[in-house]
Amino acid sequence: MAKKKGNRILIALECTETGMRSYITTKNKINSSEKLQLKKFNPKLRRHTLHKEVQKLK
Repeated sequence: MAKKKGNRILIALECTETGMRSYITTKNKINSSEKLQLKKFNPKLRRHTLHKEVQKLK
């Protein structure tokens, strides 16, 4: 059985300090219209940094 796609979209998260794109997640485009910002672990720096939404994926 096929799943409904709904209002969720795939997005890429980019580190604000190194520019590395190491995380992909989904968000609901209706409930959260602004860009997503999360603190995630950066393996290159080996610490938590701010990651911002940069790109919508297919």
